Amino acid sequence: MSLYWIKNVLEKLFNGKQTTTAVTQNVEELYRKIDYTFKDQSILLQALKHRSYLAKSGEGRSASNERLELLGDAVLGLVVTEFLYRTFPHETEGMLTNYKSLLVSGRLLAMVAKEIELGQHLLMNESEARSGGRKRSSILADAVESLLGAIYLDGGIEEARTFIRNHITPRLDSLLRDDHLRNNKSLLQEYCQSMNLDGPFYRLDEEVGPDHLKIFTVSAVINGRAIGIGSGTSKKKAEQSAANHALRALELI
Repeated sequence: MSLYWIKNVLEKLFNGKQTTTAVTQNVEELYRKIDYTFKDQSILLQALKHRSYLAKSGEGRSASNERLELLGDAVLGLVVTEFLYRTFPHETEGMLTNYKSLLVSGRLLAMVAKEIELGQHLLMNESEARSGGRKRSSILADAVESLLGAIYLDGGIEEARTFIRNHITPRLDSLLRDDHLRNNKSLLQEYCQSMNLDGPFYRLDEEVGPDHLKIFTVSAVINGRAIGIGSGTSKKKAEQSAANHALRALELI
């Protein structure tokens, strides 16, 4: 069974000493959550190795999951771009790029890692683990890419596509509804360009309050008409808010 294979490999790294690392626990549960079982267990083992673990195991830098992370990033980009190309046949390149940036973002990948509890399976040294490494978003996002690269190597592009289809691309609708993730100005600009509209331009309508507590009010203007109005503690935030209101007025989100 994979559980014992991984445990034996780890024990050899420590010259036969017993180990209780998280990767030896509930590996079958990880398989269930990702809906994939590795044929070559060594690929999974590498996908789970954070670079901090190498000092403990005595391995070189190339033994960490960073090489698989690079591969997984490329696979993710390809599959997501193909998904967007087929799903939105009439959208412009710029709009598809905006959608892609949401789906491959570190924030989303970290969310996926937390849902499949990937952090508990990662191999890292005690210092990294004590400092919260198993919950750190950047480590988790990288680990998802490493896992995806490992799935691609072990099972091919279709298995990688299945993982992405199950855990990543279905989130696009919710991401587009999240004002904090969506780049409203970029989406509005792409819409105006695709429709040959004049704009958007952002007009500063009001600036109130002391220097350290200023509130800016901005209008998003298209074809000479204010379509959306927004406020914020900076001009940039006010413009994003105005673009958000314009997108809603145009029923684009």
